[in-house]
Order: sequence, then structure tokens, then C-alpha cells
Amino acid sequence: MRPARPPKAGQPDFGNAAGNAMSMTWAALHDAAAVVSTLAGLQPEMRKPEIRNFPAIMRDTGGWRYELAKQGVDDLSSFMEPGLAALLAVSARGVSPVPAALALWQEFVTTRAALLALIPPLGIKRRP
Repeated sequence: MRPARPPKAGQPDFGNAAGNAMSMTWAALHDAAAVVSTLAGLQPEMRKPEIRNFPAIMRDTGGWRYELAKQGVDDLSSFMEPGLAALLAVSARGVSPVPAALALWQEFVTTRAALLALIPPLGIKRRP
């Protein structure tokens, strides 16, 4: 076990909690995306290992990639949450959510692909 690092001046130290928060958000986003894909009439998605393990990979990678990943997950959440709420409201009114759900699904997949592109290529060392 490595010794704890002191927090940077003016920044609280939450240890691994920051990484865990991203993991929980990532999982919740994929749960929401599963509902969106169902509302769009699509088959459930099989999550590949790089999708499931993205938060851990980014945490282990650290540096600028990790910071961009955290921001990207927050950005993804900022449009998925209200988008899903709107789809559920439309569906509850008896209106077909399919066109809007397809659009939200495509936005999710495109944004997620950009985040997955942050995974370092093989051969790039991760932080210790």
C-alpha cells in the first residue's frame, strides 16, 4: 500500500472516492441509456470490457486523460438526465418517444465513443 499524498493547496483530498463517483455515474448513465434504447425500440446493448472498465482505466491512467474523462462523464450526464426525463414524460402521455429516443441514443453513443478514445494506446505507461 502506498502512502497517502497530501492534498494540493486549496483542494480537498477525497482519495479514491473521486474515482468511485465517476464509476457510479458511468454505471448510472449506462442504466439510463438502456432505458433510452428500449424506448427507441433497439435491442439491448452488450457492454464490451473497455466500456465496463472505462472509469478504472481512466483512474489508473491519471493525468490529463483522467481529467478529460471526468469532465466528459459529467457532460454526458448533463444531457442524458433531462433527456431521459423528457422521453419518459412524452411516453407517459401516450406519444411515441421513438424519434427523440433514437436521437438521444445516437448522441449518447457518439459522446461515449469520444470518451473511449481517451483510453491510452497499448504501450503507453499508466501512472504507478
